[in-house]
Amino acid sequence: MNFGLIGAAGFIAPRHMRAMKDVGGELVAAVDPHDSVGILDSFFPDCRFFTEIERFDRHLEKLRRSSPEKKVDYISICTPNYLHDAHARLALRVKADAICEKPLVINPWNLDALQEIEDETKQKVHCILQLRHHPAISDLRTQIHESAGGQKIDVSLAYVTRRGSWYDASWKTDMAKSGGVAMNIGIHFYDMLMWIFGNVEYQEVHLNDGRRMSGYLDLERARVKWFLSVEESDLPERVRAQGKFAHRSILIDGQELDFSQGFTDLHTVSYQEIVAGRGFGLQDARPSIDLVYKMRMSEVVSPRDRGHPMLVGG
Repeated sequence: MNFGLIGAAGFIAPRHMRAMKDVGGELVAAVDPHDSVGILDSFFPDCRFFTEIERFDRHLEKLRRSSPEKKVDYISICTPNYLHDAHARLALRVKADAICEKPLVINPWNLDALQEIEDETKQKVHCILQLRHHPAISDLRTQIHESAGGQKIDVSLAYVTRRGSWYDASWKTDMAKSGGVAMNIGIHFYDMLMWIFGNVEYQEVHLNDGRRMSGYLDLERARVKWFLSVEESDLPERVRAQGKFAHRSILIDGQELDFSQGFTDLHTVSYQEIVAGRGFGLQDARPSIDLVYKMRMSEVVSPRDRGHPMLVGG
């Protein structure tokens, strides 16, 4: 299997390189406008590297036309959110499948455009929805779906991950480029929640200030209070005392769901499923993208009795 990579200098790119290596693939071409890509030497020292997307595209086309053995089979996308759909289209048009980091797109209608190109090219767009592969989360889903009870479960989700002042100067705070906090750090949690507890019946937003967001979801099988933040001040004191800079917590009817371990190899599992023909596609990604788009468009309302404890000070 031959791979291409768009966004080789990004934070998440090494996980994709490791996954390519783990599934026996070869990274033959990579591109990034920044040339801080020495990490390539640790995985694929013979990979051709470009700083211009046009030269990368031309190289892929040359490989495709040279022989079936040299063409790129998959192109992995680790670029800023607003470029994902454009880079997925590039992959499909050079007759490669796309493997895209979350969020697949920012706006729901971008999925429709990708679906049309999938149909035209007969290639696929695969989404990295890695939390679906986490054993603890998979086990919880099985438990919920096998339960005969009709009562909704109370869920409290909190995710705080420190981001410094660089964050405010980056594309991540441009709503049109990132989709906001809910897209940047929350999209895979919303996908996970709907995968476990079913579709959204109602939602409201209680806070949205660019670096923090909070709200409430009524799902088929759960009532969810959620809180997201990139502010260090929102980290619990015990977390800061341990010298840590991230806090994730999911309470299920008051009981903590422990999924702190087992994250490191989820990209490899995702790749294994993709190359085996069992990857997640456009329609798998759609519910969470639809939801976050609605959140982004929602008016902020009073939490009343639906506020997350970290928002209301409980």
